[in-house]
Amino acid sequence: MANVTLDKVHSAINFSVKHMMVSKAKGEFQDFDLEVNGDVKDLENTSVKVTVDVSSIETNNEDRNGHLKSEDFFDVENHPNIVFESKSVKKVSDSEYHVTGDVTIRGTTNEETFTVYQNGIAKDPMGGNMVAGFDVEGKINREDYGLTWNAPLETGGVLIGKEVNLTAAFELVIEE
Repeated sequence: MANVTLDKVHSAINFSVKHMMVSKAKGEFQDFDLEVNGDVKDLENTSVKVTVDVSSIETNNEDRNGHLKSEDFFDVENHPNIVFESKSVKKVSDSEYHVTGDVTIRGTTNEETFTVYQNGIAKDPMGGNMVAGFDVEGKINREDYGLTWNAPLETGGVLIGKEVNLTAAFELVIEE
């Protein structure tokens, strides 16, 4: 079986959440790892584990970054990682899969399903290894993980939405 490693330079994990009921706040996690158990050419028989360093959160606002790391949200001091461990992969079409697994945030674990798009496999002209690309989309309810801090708005509604949209792009290096 081939050795598969994450190319962090060509990978990203992003999120967005409703802000003040009218726009979106966006951010990313800059430090994460992905472990693959199986063959990326046979995803239905492959499992993955994604570990995200929560302290690497970046929203282009230092005050917001600090607040998100605090006890009000992720409580990084006591819960430094977000972890996703896949349990099943279901093929939907030639390039689309539903990946179901356990997401653990702030000590709470829930089962979630994400849509994964297999973008193909190509030979890297710079290194000679094969690379595989994947895009991931999904949504979670942050309150399901104890991330319940919010503030009411004078005009009605709340400062931060419950639904968090997640997108990720992973490039994997396949060493035969």
